[in-house]
Amino acid sequence: MRNVFLFIRRYITFFTFLFLQVVALWFLFTYNRSHRARFLGFANEMTGRINSQYNKVEDYFTLKEENKRIHRLNDSLLNLQSRNFGLRDTTVKMVQDSVPYDTIGHYRRYFSRPATVVYNTVNAQKNYIQLNRGSNQGVRDNMAVIGSDGSAVGVVVNVSPNFSQVMSLLHVQNTVSASLKRSGDFGTAEWDGKDPRYLVLKKIPKTVQVQKGDTVLTSAVSFNFPPGYMVGTIAEVKMDNTSGMYVLKVKTAANFYNLQQVHVIENIERDEQIKLFEETKKKIEEVKKTPR
Repeated sequence: MRNVFLFIRRYITFFTFLFLQVVALWFLFTYNRSHRARFLGFANEMTGRINSQYNKVEDYFTLKEENKRIHRLNDSLLNLQSRNFGLRDTTVKMVQDSVPYDTIGHYRRYFSRPATVVYNTVNAQKNYIQLNRGSNQGVRDNMAVIGSDGSAVGVVVNVSPNFSQVMSLLHVQNTVSASLKRSGDFGTAEWDGKDPRYLVLKKIPKTVQVQKGDTVLTSAVSFNFPPGYMVGTIAEVKMDNTSGMYVLKVKTAANFYNLQQVHVIENIERDEQIKLFEETKKKIEEVKKTPR
């Protein structure tokens, strides 16, 4: 306490000057309109600059929540896209279906759920992605996963109550049915285990006109992915002389080095499609075994 009094005593003149200066300025700006207007203008300018800097800092710390909000909005808009709906053939018989319809009678085939990436690898031969959504949130095996920009990412292969494991497109055992946007011809996109930026598109016949820069989309013959989502663009065109097919190097649309927000896409009718497919194979095998 003694040191405090000594400090005040030592600088009493300076403190007295500051006090009188503040009082003088207060009288000046209070009773003089011209000076008060200038002071208020200067104060508003300084306050505005300080608030602007504060808002920048505040916006930085709220980017995560804002990103989640936008992702949820994108997911709701994604569910309204026409590619998620089909049209029932009711020319023979009217059927009451339990699948939700849109306002013009198209039934829903695909449903999207938002998710956040909590784990991701790109440098292994078999890369996986883990999401913060599981069976409790309606996620099941074989659901497709696309990025927040609408690019193909992978397929769900395992789920727990609150998390799901996704087989990335950067997995040497993963294949995706993909088609050329320009011609509609489809083949198989897979990863060769080399560069995480590129896939290989095979089974495109040499009769098809292919150019560097052509867009590659998910095809309509997939049980998992809805058609029309971006797989990538052709970066290199090669011919496999042994098969007469193209071997196309495709630059992935998804940036696997920076996956954060994704959408999990459910094919509502997948079980029915798979059941029909398996029953058909079984039926064909039985027909082959039947003596003629």
